[in-house]
Amino acid sequence: MPGADPFSVSIVSRVFGTHTILRDVHFTARPGEVLALLAPSGTGKTTTLRIAMGLDRHFTGSVRRPAGRLGAVFQEPRLLPWLSIAANLRLVEPGLSDADIAAGLAMAGLPDCAGALPKQLSLGMARRVALARALAVRPSLLVLDEPFASLDARLGAELGHAVAAHARAIGAIVLMATHDLEQALATADRLLVLSGTAPATLGADLPASQTSAADLRARYGFLDTRHRPV
Repeated sequence: MPGADPFSVSIVSRVFGTHTILRDVHFTARPGEVLALLAPSGTGKTTTLRIAMGLDRHFTGSVRRPAGRLGAVFQEPRLLPWLSIAANLRLVEPGLSDADIAAGLAMAGLPDCAGALPKQLSLGMARRVALARALAVRPSLLVLDEPFASLDARLGAELGHAVAAHARAIGAIVLMATHDLEQALATADRLLVLSGTAPATLGADLPASQTSAADLRARYGFLDTRHRPV
């Protein structure tokens, strides 16, 4: 059942070849908490997520995951193209009823696409299906890698709030990597900031409710994207 156990990640180091990518990244989370992981591109966000999920075991340290199922949304939706959206959801949870699928897709903002094929969806829509699929397993731990990157700000904010509310309701822990500082502040309970070039370290673990965007941008220049060319 979701909500039974805590979650802890302790990465003493992660080395690729002769290069240390991560060092001294340690954090814990309680059931129902939403954590946002912020970092410059290429400094270890996805590697941290892979270690947290157990997909990368070539590190020094330890991970304790809560009992129960893991849900994940990667940067690529990874839907099977020959199956309908409903069938893609039933791959991870065969017992889903039509009503369950309808509810999950409605929460993802896709109320009418159960019978569609992935090729009929935009990338943003496919990512929302991947999110509904991850939630369908009622995960104890939900790991999200830039899940709202293809969505406009309003829809991303709405989905972020919906996912956080759902996770808290079932006692799931959410670890979300994102570039969107405003969404992280609005959605997460805590902000984890990886700082520095390789090796990246955990520069801050902050309560979102007591942190301002201006302060974070002043402390971590990579978060100030307002004047960079798009």
